[in-house]
Parts: sequence; C-alpha cells; structure tokens
Amino acid sequence: MAPVKIDAALLDWYDRHARDLPWRTGPAARKRGARPDPYRVWLSEVMLQQTTVATVTPRYQRFLELFPTVEALAAAPVEAVLAEWAGLGYYARARNLHKCARAVAGEHGGNFPQTEEGLRALPGIGAYTAAAIAAIAFDEPAVVMDGNIERVMARLFAVETPLPDAKPVLRGHAASLTPDKRPGDYAQALMDLGATICTPRNPACVLCPLRGGCAAQALGIQGDLPRKKKKAAKPTRFGTVFHITRQSDGAVLLVRRPDKGLLGGMLAFPASEWGEKADPEPPVRTDWQIASESVRHTFTHFHLEMDVWQGQVGDELASKLEESLYGRWTDDPAGEGLPTVFRKVLKVLED
Repeated sequence: MAPVKIDAALLDWYDRHARDLPWRTGPAARKRGARPDPYRVWLSEVMLQQTTVATVTPRYQRFLELFPTVEALAAAPVEAVLAEWAGLGYYARARNLHKCARAVAGEHGGNFPQTEEGLRALPGIGAYTAAAIAAIAFDEPAVVMDGNIERVMARLFAVETPLPDAKPVLRGHAASLTPDKRPGDYAQALMDLGATICTPRNPACVLCPLRGGCAAQALGIQGDLPRKKKKAAKPTRFGTVFHITRQSDGAVLLVRRPDKGLLGGMLAFPASEWGEKADPEPPVRTDWQIASESVRHTFTHFHLEMDVWQGQVGDELASKLEESLYGRWTDDPAGEGLPTVFRKVLKVLED
C-alpha cells in the first residue's frame, strides 16, 4: 500500500517532534528507562475526552496536586472530586473516575491491570481508554482510536465513507498498522501527527513523515477527509434558575443535583426541569425579580436557555428551604465548584 514503512517513519518523526505534555513520558525519557505512570496516563485520558489539551493542562496539574495517587483519589469524598472537575464538563466522567479509583485501590492493591481486557473491567473505562492505557502505560499493542487517529487513517487510506459509518473500516486499518515494538509511542505519535500536522483544516502535508504513503494526498482530497454525515440541528430546551439569598447575611442557596442525569451530583442553584417551554415552579413564595438577560449554554445534544429569577427570604424560611431542598447556604457560590452553566448565572447577575 505504502512506499514508506509507516511505523518506522512515524516513530522517527516522534522521536524528534514529540509534544512535551505533563502526563507524558517522552521518547528520550523512555530510552533512559523511565516508565509511564498508569495513574497519570489514565487521568489524562479521561480528562482529555471531549476537552482540549490547552484546557486540560492546568487542570490536570492542579488535580494531581490534590490527588497525587490513585489511593488519594479513592480516599477523597466524591463531592471534592466533582468540585474540582467543575468547568471540564461531562460530569459523569468525574463520578466514574472516583468509582474507578476506589476499585483500583480496593480490589487491585492500587495497581492498574496491565491488559486491555483487565482495564475494560474497571468502572468507567471504555474501549478507547482501555486501549490507550494498555498501549501507553504497558506497551501492549492495543489499537488506539481517537479523533486524531481516525482522521489520519481516513487520509492514509482515502476512506470516503462518512463518519461514524467509517469507524469499523478505520479501526481495521489502524489495527493493520499497529506495531508490536513501541506501541505506546506509536499511538502517541499518531495523536501528535493528527494534532499538529494532519489537522482537520489545511493539513501540513509537506511536513508529514507519512506523505509518501498517503492515498488521500496523492488524490488531492486530504482536506475533504474524513467525511462526516450532516448532523441534525440541536433542539433548544428552556428552564428557570432561582438565585435565592438569605436576608440576614446575603448567603446564597445551593442544592446538590440528583446523582443520575446531566450534571449529576454537582452543586447548583435550584432550577426547574428543562423542557420544550419554560415552566417555572419557584421553590418558595417571595418577591421574585427576573434578570434582564437569560443564561444560554450548549450541551452535547441540546441548547439550553434559562431565565434567572432572584429572590430573598428571611431566616426562618431559609431554614425550611435548606431542609426541604437538602441545600446549604454559602457566602461564596463562585468558589463552590459550580458547573459552567450555573457559573453563567453569576455572570448574568454581575452584568
């Protein structure tokens, strides 16, 4: 297929151009005998799902300061983990992270399984994460497939079937190329290639170590691949959020959202259900003021618009609210690890 030896050319490029990332044991360190820490590999892979390297890097470093080992993470209250995860989105990842840490610490003596199959058995670890940990941390020749690698495979083999239908074909191509030697470095090299050279737009083919074996580049269609099916328009849901202050000291009421569902287990302001129309059901009777600006936020599958209602209650009613809503009062809601959509409430009230 290709006039270049893919793995050799790619690894040679990686040895010279590997990105310096805080969770990575680079090729020079690997040659000196350093081994990747499975905990750090796992943590970075979970954080990087649906989140950019630029966003993750400072959050990863802070997370490690707070939870330096899998045992430390397992011993922490899940509320502390959720609070530290605020702003990274997809909060089920944080709950599963905590469950997985407890399983590794409690059932495996703090040691991650070293096989893809063993890793898949842990809570919250799916096919991609298991393959990535197995390859990067344990040098198992697992087939790692993320968005960058899918794009590289689509172009190398000129696969014109749109995603997601092309996924099995792309995985088959990736499996055919995965080497037994240095599979972890190889997987990271493909990620780096997709992130820095074989980019979604305007790929820098002249700099690519695999250009001699790229079918799409030979056909001049590399910029068109991978093709994707047209996405359906996201629906918009509506709701109301209630910013309630206590009259005596200005403290703000926060509640913890149900464990199941979107933003599960996170601290938030009381809010109505999100539906096809705004249907406010205030948790208390008071003189409500409606903010002039709504909160707008986009989740994976829908847009959300929430009206912001402000109200104040006396101490007696505040105590009843705290009990009935299982809430608590705080004088610093911004420091409580609120999800992004609820941090926007504070921004609306400040403007």
